[in-house]
Amino acid sequence: MNKNQNWLFEITPKNNLLSLNLKEVWQYRDLLYLFVKRDIVTAYKQTILGPLWYLIQPLFTSIIFTLIFNNLANISTGTVPPFLFNLAGITIWGYFRACLTSTSNTFSSNAGIFGKVYFPRLIMPMSVVISNLFKFGIQMLIFIVFYIYYYSNGAGISLNKYTVLFPLMVVLMGMLGLGLGMIISSLITKYRDLKVLLDFGLQLLMYLSAVMYPVSFFIEKMPKYAWVVEYNPLTYIIETVRYILLNIGSLDLSKLIYYFERHIELDADEHGPMAMKMITELCENSETKWKEVEEITKLALEKRIGLWDAIEEKIVKSATELV
Repeated sequence: MNKNQNWLFEITPKNNLLSLNLKEVWQYRDLLYLFVKRDIVTAYKQTILGPLWYLIQPLFTSIIFTLIFNNLANISTGTVPPFLFNLAGITIWGYFRACLTSTSNTFSSNAGIFGKVYFPRLIMPMSVVISNLFKFGIQMLIFIVFYIYYYSNGAGISLNKYTVLFPLMVVLMGMLGLGLGMIISSLITKYRDLKVLLDFGLQLLMYLSAVMYPVSFFIEKMPKYAWVVEYNPLTYIIETVRYILLNIGSLDLSKLIYYFERHIELDADEHGPMAMKMITELCENSETKWKEVEEITKLALEKRIGLWDAIEEKIVKSATELV
């Protein structure tokens, strides 16, 4: 091959692990748009109700939860209508579940595309997050409708000064789903049984994330095992969303600080070496697999940087408004 030959495009391995090459992602923005459009349009293609399923699923789930947990089990939601209480938890939980389940199939469902066509691998999980955010927005509209209805009828609900933190909670929920989903995706390529285990595990996780009950209720009934729910990061996000939208419960920043500190500590001492050992066993001597790991690592680092930048921005903005 003539080394002096000029090419229109040249695909070369990245020498810098932190090189995200966002300029290239911007060049492929039309492809990102097409992936998002594909996910939204084909989700309920050839169905009778179409996008209405985005509304039917949380509505019927909230009704069932209200009948079982509030009417039969007599779980109190204070001054907040039980249906609205459950709808808030189900809506934010649904976004996490959608991000997790969609990204967990990134490698297996797109293996054909990855092997035949070159494009920035960052585009695929970005399209998942954006398309699920669109669905989440539709479900939030129905929540707003019921919120206005109950508020106009004198229900004990109101917004507070922490409402500005709601976008941050959505970002945190999406980041958790994206991060866990990408880890699971790398494992599913070798252990297909994990896909079945994931569906079962998500059902159990929902009951441990305070989706259909206040954390105070669990602490009162099962104080010995309350730590399982209290230190679940999903529980904190769901409880915070209810506090800033329904003004029920309390906002305890110490748990969020504990979660971040513990997360950083485990990353340095345990998660890093464990992850490296796992990746080495999965990739072995396959150059293709190591390149995929490099792409996913870049994506994970970018998302983590974006998360901390967003947190810093919200904290500074809230502190400025309070002053």
